[in-house]
Amino acid sequence: MPVQLPCRNWICAAIGKIEADFNRSADTHLLKLDLPHLDGVDVYLKDESTHPSGSLKHRLARSLMLYGICSGWVREGAPVVEASSGSTAISEAYFARLLGLPFIAVAPKTTAPKKLEEIEFLGGRVHLVENASQIYAEAQALADRLGGHYLDQFTHAERATDWRGNNNIAESLFSQMAREPHPTPRWVVVGAGTGGTSATIGRFIRYNTCYAGATQLCVVDPENSAFFDHYAAGASPVDLPPGRVEGIGRPRVEPSFLPTVVDRMVRVPDAASFAAARWLSKLLGRRVGTSTGTNMIGVLTLAHEMQARGEKGSIVSLVCDSGERYMDTLFDDAWIARQGLDLAPWTAQLEAGALRAQLESAAR
Repeated sequence: MPVQLPCRNWICAAIGKIEADFNRSADTHLLKLDLPHLDGVDVYLKDESTHPSGSLKHRLARSLMLYGICSGWVREGAPVVEASSGSTAISEAYFARLLGLPFIAVAPKTTAPKKLEEIEFLGGRVHLVENASQIYAEAQALADRLGGHYLDQFTHAERATDWRGNNNIAESLFSQMAREPHPTPRWVVVGAGTGGTSATIGRFIRYNTCYAGATQLCVVDPENSAFFDHYAAGASPVDLPPGRVEGIGRPRVEPSFLPTVVDRMVRVPDAASFAAARWLSKLLGRRVGTSTGTNMIGVLTLAHEMQARGEKGSIVSLVCDSGERYMDTLFDDAWIARQGLDLAPWTAQLEAGALRAQLESAAR
């Protein structure tokens, strides 16, 4: 078949719409947490939940759409397809609606119902599969059958974003830290879903020599995810059961994950992630998602280690999305019980500001 060349006029109009939308959206806020028990260690959260599509994935979706348009893959009238557990698909549905393109999300049946509703509210269609491992092949097959484009966040996330600058998340984060007492963070803590965020931040730290010697990148990984074992031992587990923490953690190591830009990984028990998300929601006065809880456990692990060494400084992480998307899981006591999760020990330690013993126990 001959190559279908996209219309240059449509390309210019599409990019103009995305750039105009970006211009209308203010940057996300940097929140400083009040944690008196962490004397000398300042903790910040960049609140990515305030994007128009409600999550960290808004940046990725914008980059993937621009990457697809400029590569000639996303075309006028042709559907775009994504394999996603929710938040990326919500953000991509937002941009597809902006451009007047059909959008289809291929998602596991275990995806939180609220996320699926948001995709459909934005005009997207949901195509459910039984197992998370099926989403990749099914998304590609669907795009091929419909004459559309599979955005493939898991392959293209690390290359679609300009890691040197152009208002990516790293540039924004470090510029907002500039006037803080410890402007150069000791650690930046993120999760691994596609690997795109960790790749962008890790590369940015190395590219900007003023941070390269002072700031390190820590990636947190939940249970039933392949990233930690791949990083620690170079081998990936097989036949992992479905993960509970949506948005991060994958049954396979995604092509976009670059372990060579990661300085440390921390495996976080699911009970800790859920307890920390609930605890942080109370602290902030609004709900955050489970992956933000995973981030917080990583932050507190590093903060306690800094305190033990008598080290002062700052740690920055992310609020990935709103907890309103997880009312049927994270904030549903019955669902937590069905998962066999005991949040009480973690919650008690978090509320007492004495998490160190619980973290050391989990590490053993």
